[in-house]
Amino acid sequence: MNEWNERELFNRFGDASRRLRGEIARVIVGQDKVIEELLIALFAGGHCLLVGVPGLAKTLLVSTVAHCLSLRFSRIQFTPDLMPSDITGTEILEDDASSGRRVFRFIKGPVFANIVLADEINRTPPKTQSALLQAMQEYNVTVGGNTNELELPFYVLATQNPIELEGTYPLPEAQLDRFMFNISVGYPTEDEEFKIVDTTTSTDLDTPERVLTGSEIVEIQRLIKKVPVSEEVLRFAVGLVRASRDGDFPHVGKYLAWGAGPRAGQYLILGAKTRAVLMGRTTPDIDDVRAVALPVLRHRLVTNFHAEADGVTTDDLVERLLEAALGREG
Repeated sequence: MNEWNERELFNRFGDASRRLRGEIARVIVGQDKVIEELLIALFAGGHCLLVGVPGLAKTLLVSTVAHCLSLRFSRIQFTPDLMPSDITGTEILEDDASSGRRVFRFIKGPVFANIVLADEINRTPPKTQSALLQAMQEYNVTVGGNTNELELPFYVLATQNPIELEGTYPLPEAQLDRFMFNISVGYPTEDEEFKIVDTTTSTDLDTPERVLTGSEIVEIQRLIKKVPVSEEVLRFAVGLVRASRDGDFPHVGKYLAWGAGPRAGQYLILGAKTRAVLMGRTTPDIDDVRAVALPVLRHRLVTNFHAEADGVTTDDLVERLLEAALGREG
């Protein structure tokens, strides 16, 4: 990375990220880890799955981030009767005043925004869930044989309720793999909850200021990809992913039906690069990979019945994989 790119990256991204955290804190109390992971994914150009019980301000967090980044925001409430056209848009037949003929006109759906909140994405059938697949991967939507490009930057932030599973449709692995991070949103601490109840029942919420524009975010994403990574860090990330499927660690492998694929390694490095720059460093180290391992891997590991019987979660297995990979490095 040359001197100009490095200076540009740190001057713009470092200052903007600090201001952004400050503006988000005017609305969102606590959730520092969640906010950090969300910003890492956004600046790395990845989609996020936010998993948490209702009432933890997931929607407010996403809309606040969209406002601070000057991005167009749309919210889709997923329900069992939602159709793919309710997401992508549809063609309507109307009269053309100039020719007197009837023509089809495409009406864009809510997916044509910069940040799309897919609220309770597991409440709609797979046919509708899959309507997001092309948009998330290809950044375009095809309707009636015509392909419509999405405006960049484009992020899908989906939410799930982990405790209410009746009448839901679990996301297939192909769709889960398109999310860079699976972010676990937990309960606030006692002090944070006190402040939340106090501020939200007595005064109006502050309106955060805008920090970045969409074009600046796209430029920052290009600069992040130019951040150099050492061979040691690359090999650690690849080794961590391969350890989930090579069977070298029986205390992990016996609980897994499927391990993570190569896309996990790509997101580990992209996340590590972004985290390093957020912290004012010019290149990521192994600690950066470790820091993003949980949100990258927790939804890419498919456990078997042994894990369910022994009460072993994917988070437990990621921690074991990290210990094994660090031991192998040592």
